[in-house]
Amino acid sequence: MIEQYSEGAVPDYQMAAMAMAIYFRDMDGSEIAELTAAIVDSGETIDLSAITGTKVDKHSTGGVGDKTTLIVGPLVAAAGIPVAKMSGRGLGHTGGTIDKLEAIRGFETELAKDRFIRNVNEVKLAVAAQSGNLTPADKKLYGLRDVTATVDSIPLIASSVMSKKIASGADAIVLDVKTGSGAFMKTLEGARRLAENMVAIGQRLGRETVAVISDMSEPLGYEVGNANEVREAVDVLRGRGEERLTEVCLTLASHMAVCARQFNGFEEARAHMQHMLDSGQALESFRKFVKAQNGEASFIDDPAQLPQAAYPIDVCANTGGYVEGIDAEAVGVAAMMLGAGRRTKEDVIDRSVGITLKKKIGDRVDKGECIAVLHANDANPEESREKLMKAIHIGSGRVAPPPIVHEIVR
Repeated sequence: MIEQYSEGAVPDYQMAAMAMAIYFRDMDGSEIAELTAAIVDSGETIDLSAITGTKVDKHSTGGVGDKTTLIVGPLVAAAGIPVAKMSGRGLGHTGGTIDKLEAIRGFETELAKDRFIRNVNEVKLAVAAQSGNLTPADKKLYGLRDVTATVDSIPLIASSVMSKKIASGADAIVLDVKTGSGAFMKTLEGARRLAENMVAIGQRLGRETVAVISDMSEPLGYEVGNANEVREAVDVLRGRGEERLTEVCLTLASHMAVCARQFNGFEEARAHMQHMLDSGQALESFRKFVKAQNGEASFIDDPAQLPQAAYPIDVCANTGGYVEGIDAEAVGVAAMMLGAGRRTKEDVIDRSVGITLKKKIGDRVDKGECIAVLHANDANPEESREKLMKAIHIGSGRVAPPPIVHEIVR
């Protein structure tokens, strides 16, 4: 079915009927694995056998302020574990990993296969834009699902994500499945089901796979926007990062290290990853990675070299109290209104714009205090400011933020 759909022998209206049947009737584990394998076989696969060691990849289901790849990759590489990652550009709130890396002057995301492999062997880390020949059936099927209201189907989501990871050639995969207002899966139950299905696909298709269900009920870290998030990633790698962002990155990196069979268990790996951060080895790993892909690494010591918006605009609280909630999705939309994301594939991202949050859930706020900064190239971004103000809920009672890591699915 997938092969003939890719070749045009099965028309869209028949595949639409199949997608709707899957949407309503669901699939069992073996069916989802078969579907995933068929999507993998629809295009090229990347042979990473020339890379020494167990190759490990990480995938996030996306969110607002999610710059984890920029931190986790260097952390794991600093421990001598090869990380070979294919990433995409963003469509929606903010840019994808490739958009963020392209905020670094000179950074090359289009890598020939031999250079990609050489970089992983030499500096233990390479991140490249996805090849157009990987999983073409998934691209075609996703476009169909988008116009037939069948995007929100666990089997179709799981096979879409895992087909790209399997085709990218890694030996082991760690999945960061987000849940909360800024995530695709809004509920913990939905995130758990997606995580269980993706882990099962990985295992059935011969990949060591673990999923971390992490929180996206508020933006991750303080920064949203491409250059902003690169700056914050450097802060984390310096050991000065926001606590929740640092914790989820250390958790993901530790599970990647265990999947690569470098450590006996999570606690041993976690202690080593903390040492990579504290010793400065993770930051040095990031510097080597940037240079290996022709980026100008001097911004690491002078963040002002990254793109900067013309107007920093303070957003102040209308009332005092405590931050009771931050609608992560609304913050992402506010950033997109500034130009940090794409409404359509054709939109051009402005990598200099974004949002800096000054307060997080549970923080005390005084009336008139700055709660966020808009980084804009428009002197009066009223629509974005209004969206952001409505996203930050201030009340009289102090609330604790939810845990940053909810569950581990093996």
